[in-house]
This record gives sequence, structure tokens and C-alpha cells, in this order.
Amino acid sequence: MTTILGFDTSGPYCTAALLSDGRLVAKKTEEMGRGQAERLMPLLEEMLAGAGLAWADLDAIGVGVGPGNFTGIRISVSAARGLALALDIPAIGVSSFEAFALEQPRPCVSLVAAPREQVYVQEFGTETDQTPAFCRLDDIGDHLTQTAPSWVGAHAEECAERFSGTAVSCKYPIAEAITRAAAARLGEPVTRPAPLYIKAADAAPPRDPAPVILP
Repeated sequence: MTTILGFDTSGPYCTAALLSDGRLVAKKTEEMGRGQAERLMPLLEEMLAGAGLAWADLDAIGVGVGPGNFTGIRISVSAARGLALALDIPAIGVSSFEAFALEQPRPCVSLVAAPREQVYVQEFGTETDQTPAFCRLDDIGDHLTQTAPSWVGAHAEECAERFSGTAVSCKYPIAEAITRAAAARLGEPVTRPAPLYIKAADAAPPRDPAPVILP
């Protein structure tokens, strides 16, 4: 029996799912704007206990790597790396693009909401997948190589109307999709999960000059 735990904190939530031989046995989601760092591990422990499982029963970890909130992504990726090291099991990073596009017809454009009416976008084709991009909603057409694709994720219906194609719904909630995508890659060579940052952080430089150290 193969048991995989997947989780994600790249948005204003803390969410997790547990698969056993491809069957969803537990899921848990809590909406929160902050506090994921304190809540993630207790949430995972509660979910495992509720399913009658322990950490040692896990065969792999799936983790959302973004794009999304910078701090949230670091929280889940760090947790996944630590668990993988402690349990001696693989940790598999899955982007939100992959999760949204899981089991969708190709070609497919996967969209992740970004601040200020902007969007993260990645196109999944029949042979090769395009590099993720960050752009205004009006400029999505500049990143398309396929005509009439399936659209999934943020603004999918609007994009299907404006740029042609069909809007489709995500097959699974984000944590379950991440876990299923990770399960599909079991046995493949994997690298340690790393945050998927497509744009620079929205942090402004300090207004005051740096302090001077006197001799």
C-alpha cells in the first residue's frame, strides 16, 4: 500500500490531503491569512491521527511550490524537506499550474491569481510545456502558442471568452491535486522541492538610511 501526504500553504489557507493507493482517505483545509507556520504541522498530525496513520506509514510527500505568497510557499517547502529528511522518503514539489491542469484536456492554459488584476500563467501543450509567466490579464494572448485551449484556474471563463477556447473546472481541490500529481511521479528521479517564484517580492526598500557603526 502506497500512502502519500500532500499539503499547500501558498495561498490564504492551510490545506492537506492523504492518499492511500490512489484513494482519498483524508483531507483538511483551514482558511487563514496568516499563521500557517504555527498551524501546518498540528493540522497534518491531526489528519494522520484521524486516518489511523503515523508519520512512519508515509511513502512520499507532495508539496505545493507556488506561485503564490512568498512566505507561505517557504513554510510548506521547508516542512516538506524536513519531513522527507527525517522519514527518509521522497518529497515531490508540484506547482499550482500542474495541480490545476491535472487530468485536463490538452492544450491547457493554467492560471493562478496574482495581485492587482494580474495573473501567473503556464501553457501545457501536447508535447512540451511553456515556461511560466507573470502578466496583466490583457496580455495573456502574448503567451499563447496554441489556439482554442482549455482554460483552468483564475479568470478561466473570462479568458475563454476573450481569447477563444473552453473554460474547465479543476478536477480536484488543490491539496488533493498536488497529492495525486506527486503520486503519478513516484519512482521518477526527483530533486528537492524548491519555491516557484516568478516575480520579485513586493517588498519596498527601507526609507531610512542604514545605521552607521561608529569606531
